[in-house]
Amino acid sequence: MNAIVNVILAVQMLTALGMIGLILIQHGKGADMGAAFGSGSAGSLFGASGSANFLSRATAVLATVFFVATLALAYFGNQRPASTGSVLERPAAAVPAAAGTAADASVPASAAEPASGAAQIPTK
Repeated sequence: MNAIVNVILAVQMLTALGMIGLILIQHGKGADMGAAFGSGSAGSLFGASGSANFLSRATAVLATVFFVATLALAYFGNQRPASTGSVLERPAAAVPAAAGTAADASVPASAAEPASGAAQIPTK
């Protein structure tokens, strides 16, 4: 399932970058006024108004793909594991018995027991 989430995340990132590019290429509402007076956009690849329609539709398709990818990531992110039981209900993990000398060997003798019967105050 981790591979599916990675693929969906990659699709979402690519569609986001594509939308950014398409939105930056599009002209604003004021650019149409220049085309009405013969601005030269009539000789473009898509025709006089074909460019706006193609870019608008491509942006709408990418926005839809982005929205679906976002919903899929939200669905996979909220899935819970199959066992929803409490930690207290699970069986205890088996811990191997440690030898008494191995645990005491790491602590120096001077730190393990105070020299006198009085408690020592730790210093920082």
